[in-house]
Amino acid sequence: MANVNNKPFGLIASFKTAPDIYEAAKRVRDAGYKKWDVFTPFPVHGMDGAMGLKRSRVPRFTLIGGLTGFWTGVLITWYMNGYDYPLIVGGKPFWSFIFPFPVLYELTILFAAFGTFFGMFISNKLPEHHHPTFDHPAFNKASDDTFFILIQNEDPQYDAEKTRALLEEIGGEEVTLLEE
Repeated sequence: MANVNNKPFGLIASFKTAPDIYEAAKRVRDAGYKKWDVFTPFPVHGMDGAMGLKRSRVPRFTLIGGLTGFWTGVLITWYMNGYDYPLIVGGKPFWSFIFPFPVLYELTILFAAFGTFFGMFISNKLPEHHHPTFDHPAFNKASDDTFFILIQNEDPQYDAEKTRALLEEIGGEEVTLLEE
């Protein structure tokens, strides 16, 4: 039952099996919806393609982090050994790429890890402490044995009756209106 005080968030439907949710996701994608999501108890192979999702931006954050770490290591070791306190030991040059290799390597890995971590936070719009799907009475089954598709009412294609009919047509059970 919809409470008159709460704003509708979207429609959520449950599915029993991974093949059902996979085919349903393709149908929702083909219907032109843009603001929707799938919740599954385990990763479903090919679901990104079925949903029409683009490749993740996280590898770009990782690359930027790694390059930043590498060049930070180069600048730190050059500044300390070749400029600030140059020390000739055994006729070696003040600075080269060979002796600071462990520093360059470790800073590359460290900054790439930070890039990945913060890139995930940025890409996933985290932290999101509460989502209306958490209020759905059966949503805890999404971590056990039930699959869900949520279509948000902010979607340009969203029409309550047509969206409900689509979810029922593609095999959705217990189509429920979620509220914010």
